[in-house]
Amino acid sequence: MNNELSTTVRLEVCANSVTSAIAAQDGGASRVELCENLAEGGTTPSYGQLILARKHLHIKLFVLIRPRRGDFLYTSLEYEIIQADIRNCIEAGCDGIVIGILNADGTIDKPRCTELVRMAKQWGLGVTFHRAFDMCTDQFQALEDIIEMGCDRILTSGGKSTAMEGATVLAHLVEKAAGRISIMAGSGVTENNVADLVHFTGVTEVHSSARINIPSQMQYKNDHILMSTGIDDEYNLDVTSADRVRAILKAANSK
Repeated sequence: MNNELSTTVRLEVCANSVTSAIAAQDGGASRVELCENLAEGGTTPSYGQLILARKHLHIKLFVLIRPRRGDFLYTSLEYEIIQADIRNCIEAGCDGIVIGILNADGTIDKPRCTELVRMAKQWGLGVTFHRAFDMCTDQFQALEDIIEMGCDRILTSGGKSTAMEGATVLAHLVEKAAGRISIMAGSGVTENNVADLVHFTGVTEVHSSARINIPSQMQYKNDHILMSTGIDDEYNLDVTSADRVRAILKAANSK
């Protein structure tokens, strides 16, 4: 798809901490999706992160509502946790939430998702449907369901591991959405591929963590213990880079 940009491409940064959120703001991001545990696909941030992010950000603050890693099929208790987390976001003055609940057959859980959208909208919060969308059995039916529920945008990689791999599907989703909802491309979006992604798909919103690795300032390191599994170096931190945010925005709007 040959896309002639008529509007500015906006960047939402997936920020894994208040520190990352502030860097996203400094770099020119228009919105932050605040979360924790990016190595597990992202989970709901702590109340402390939420409050401090709201204190320091003047850009839009959306919050990931995901009580655990894994699939998007939630028990009744997990659904209560999701509702409680949304109430925290409302009380903290956040601008929006990021949600997604599926049925076991890979369709959207419309009744529960619709209730969450209603909760948010009655207090003026926006709603993004997250990459649970990419796990649906039929993304084009899911698109219609999500539009009907009243969400503002869908974060998607086109059903593939990265947005570049799913670019053809993303282009079709933009076409099918026809302005009824925003299709935001995310997963693996960098300053090196965002221009091609935007040009081919026609998206006007992109999503990236824009992270760099920061070595720990610890002088003493105990090399005889691992505090968690699946982490190569527990003395390093991944944080959003304001410079990378600027580079992604520049590249996305270069055509």
